[in-house]
Amino acid sequence: MKIDIERLGLQNVQVDPESLFTFPQGIAGFESCKRFKLFHEEGKNTVFWLQSIDDSTLMFPIVTPDALDIEYQIELSDDECGVLELQSADEAVVVVIVYRDEAQGGRIAANTRSPVILNLKARKGMQKILQEVHPTLLYRAR
Repeated sequence: MKIDIERLGLQNVQVDPESLFTFPQGIAGFESCKRFKLFHEEGKNTVFWLQSIDDSTLMFPIVTPDALDIEYQIELSDDECGVLELQSADEAVVVVIVYRDEAQGGRIAANTRSPVILNLKARKGMQKILQEVHPTLLYRAR
């Protein structure tokens, strides 16, 4: 299978269909986009990209919360575990979508209220909309 990655100006990028993540419920605001390819630019292992297969113009930059010194404890319902086909917590990875906040002078911000949970084994994903957010901020000496 070949895809275009318009945001990076790439065309006919070879993608193994078995490597795709399926988001049965889509992502908030983009519910019709169900299939995504996860990748990162060579040499840049902190920021990953979720590229929609259903809409070549849609791509989300994502990072792990620990890259932002944030720690989550997220509880999933039985239904959410079913959507993710999650058998064990070890199969899940939590990431957050980052974006440039133009209202804040172009600063990089993260959507901490709606993390994305990926089941690496079943290749399923979902966005978890949190009603209350109490992430633990980790402070590291630099």
